[in-house]
Amino acid sequence: MSMWLAKWKARESRGRGGRAAAMTAVDMREIAAGSDGGDERHSAVESHAVVIAGGGPTGLMLAAELALAGVDVAIVERRESQALAGSRAGGLHARTLELLDQRGIVERFLAEGQIAQVVGFAGATLDLGGIPTRHPYSLGLWQNHIERILAGWVGELGVRVYRGRELAGFVQDAAGVDIALFDGTTLRAQYLVGCDGGRSAVRKAAGIDFAGWEATASHLIAEVEMAQTPAFGTHRSAFGVHSFGRTEYEIRDGQVVYAEHGPIRLMLTEPQVAKGEPSLEDLRATLIAVCGTDYGVHSPAWISRFSDATRQAAAYRERRVLLAGDAAHVHAPDGGQGLQLGLQDAANLGWKLAQVVNGISPDNLLDSYQAERHPVAARVLRTTMASVALRRADERTTALREVVAELLEAQEPRQRLAAQLSGLDIRYELGEGHSLLGRRMPDLELSVDGEAVRTYALLHEARPVVLNFGAVGALAIADPVGRVRLVDARYDGAWELPVVGEVAAPSAVLVRPDGYVAWVGEGSEAGLAEALALWFGGRDGG
Repeated sequence: MSMWLAKWKARESRGRGGRAAAMTAVDMREIAAGSDGGDERHSAVESHAVVIAGGGPTGLMLAAELALAGVDVAIVERRESQALAGSRAGGLHARTLELLDQRGIVERFLAEGQIAQVVGFAGATLDLGGIPTRHPYSLGLWQNHIERILAGWVGELGVRVYRGRELAGFVQDAAGVDIALFDGTTLRAQYLVGCDGGRSAVRKAAGIDFAGWEATASHLIAEVEMAQTPAFGTHRSAFGVHSFGRTEYEIRDGQVVYAEHGPIRLMLTEPQVAKGEPSLEDLRATLIAVCGTDYGVHSPAWISRFSDATRQAAAYRERRVLLAGDAAHVHAPDGGQGLQLGLQDAANLGWKLAQVVNGISPDNLLDSYQAERHPVAARVLRTTMASVALRRADERTTALREVVAELLEAQEPRQRLAAQLSGLDIRYELGEGHSLLGRRMPDLELSVDGEAVRTYALLHEARPVVLNFGAVGALAIADPVGRVRLVDARYDGAWELPVVGEVAAPSAVLVRPDGYVAWVGEGSEAGLAEALALWFGGRDGG
């Protein structure tokens, strides 16, 4: 190891608990001059328009969005392969399934997952039936499978992945970012995006504050073998909530049916808040404290620890460095919303960053990323904190949880909370106007040139679309860069939105690449030119 790398590792190690030391131009010169060996990768600087730190679900989704727009994007991933030892996330929600559907890949996930028409909140089960969406359900699918499918898609799009590499630091200038990796490689990019998790080195080195609340509970999660079989399902004790089940299962008539044999996946609430990497002895001790026996636990495939620590980045952008996914927000996994947030962050950021890189839009378009996504994550943080509070085992909290469960038996609050937990009620603040404005475009069965076409099929290429529901050829658009697609369509059915209900039929809509409506025509073209200029009109705004 070179002297520079030894020095940087020491600095980075000291910074893991707080803000990482920022790299300087001197550091960059040292890495160029002092890297190990004669491997040519240490001496040549490789350039990409965008470099993404982290090849988990968020990083993969962002890379795909950028690649669809023709951007030269690369991922830096410390794992040697996409294989994932351990998987906290266990599914996809309705809004995320819509997102994957609009890119034409949702069937890949549906083919491997288990459909459940429910979401959960603090022990209450909320039925998604009756909510207007093509996917009124959650999909049970472990994160290792989600990553594998996403990685396959990203591979088809030709994205470069630097595997077995880890970001050491970076230096920004007016034109881009110089990025140093621990193996001595230096990359140059116009933009760097940190999708590197809750302990994000990118966020720390960028000096972005990560304020929030410390953990009040910690949990062990593991995949193990057991000599005795515990009672499967969710249980409560004086310490909190615990669950047991096999990794292989099916959902039949809304019920989870576990395989008769195979590894057991478990989650335990620890008696006291703990930190650090857990051991098999930690797991045994917690099982005995919680259940009175360790069930002869042995042969763990993996053991992990998580907590309800709740934090959000003060800024999602620091000049040419951006954050997405857990790098921007962490919270308790209640409701399985973390992975969904990350994928949706990527969908929101991807097309905007692509337009800036491709010279279509000015740099300030990126400011709308935080303006739209920060409030969404803040609400999820609030909801998960409430869920954690309701999970406590004392008698007063139990009484409160029972009252909340009774209130959620009523249709209106049940559907409202179910839509919120599944992301179906998201609305970006794009101004006053029609109820569609700022909300996701419904996936309607349209008639285009006499052929049946679903709305989401028009979004597979991640391009903006103007849908004209008036007379054919009656609508014209100013699109000097040729990015916006104009489609004359017919639709005679009802327009219905989650939570909102039925709304008036528009005469036309402008749909962004992420599927959200940026303009609604109500019998005229008023405001369309301005909306096109704002979102897709080119650097000169014309």
